Amino acid sequence: MTYIGKNIRKIRTVKKLSQAAFADLFGLARPSVGAYEEGRSEPKMETLIQIAQYFGLSVDLLLTKELTVNELYNFDIFQEAQKDAAPKEGASEADRQALLTPLVPARRVLEYIVNYHNKSFIDGLQMLTFPHTLGSVTRAFEISGADMQPTLHHQDVVLCCRVDKAAPVLYAGRLYALVTQGRLLVRRLAERLPDDVLKLRADNRDYPTQDFALSQALEIWEIKAQFTTHLHAPTLLEDRVQVLERQVEELLARIGAA
Repeated sequence: MTYIGKNIRKIRTVKKLSQAAFADLFGLARPSVGAYEEGRSEPKMETLIQIAQYFGLSVDLLLTKELTVNELYNFDIFQEAQKDAAPKEGASEADRQALLTPLVPARRVLEYIVNYHNKSFIDGLQMLTFPHTLGSVTRAFEISGADMQPTLHHQDVVLCCRVDKAAPVLYAGRLYALVTQGRLLVRRLAERLPDDVLKLRADNRDYPTQDFALSQALEIWEIKAQFTTHLHAPTLLEDRVQVLERQVEELLARIGAA
């Protein structure tokens, strides 16, 4: 059983699209959309990929998780945030340019792969303004999928600085965004192996560790910051650590007073 039918119906509701309008977006017949929503048939993989790319989702989420309305309303959260991200009055042009970071939404990743070296395409992307000291060449990528949970969540945005592909300096344990011919691969570097091969792992243990040849990377970006709408309550372990810290502080205070 997949959730594609329920998710298509929910996407249409949130985006205020009729079945006919949704069908037109992807070259479908209107009755096909009704059949998907009622569970009488499922889209072809090509159509699934188109839907996922258009709405900034991943195919695995469309198929395996019933998306919530809150998640769907977050599709454009970072686009809305951009309206308030103008550089401060009085900043020099150099400062303004240095803080501008092109945003690559999940739905435009394939376009980015084709045009990553095209300055006019990059300049045409949405620009975000982040306070940072990472230099003038930065990127912001929207995360798609659940493979990096619990560290990164679907629709999080990561701020990255460029790694020199000609002589990459990479550190075990750090997060990297690797632009390849077919996808944006976000992984943690576990180990650098001989012959310029990287052993990469996902933070989600349901995804396997993989070997990655550096020659497959069109671009390498080191992830420096994360912007998320997912807030978590402290875990039981964190609560216990906080209690122990307070007890130690009280014990030290008593020793100091003795």
